[in-house]
Amino acid sequence: MHDVDGILAALREELAAAPDADRPGLERALALVGRYTDRPGEELRVRWVRERLTAAGYAGPADSTEAIRTLRRAEPGLFLLQAVTYAREAAAAGG
Repeated sequence: MHDVDGILAALREELAAAPDADRPGLERALALVGRYTDRPGEELRVRWVRERLTAAGYAGPADSTEAIRTLRRAEPGLFLLQAVTYAREAAAAGG
């Protein structure tokens, strides 16, 4: 979620040195990652929360206690305050 700029830079470096056969795939990857650079952080977090909850089989309100527990089980390094904030953002966005 936080490394989009680093990923873009790495892809650009690879593309600059890539043989012709590899260029189409790298250009496609660069375009896909580039789509996320213009999105606000909150939009990316909302999508991330929804993906994690769905992958865990959770279908209830995004800001419930169970959703927050589910997020923290899915991402053990997530602090409680982060999980609560992200869950509230997802709920406010309609998820």
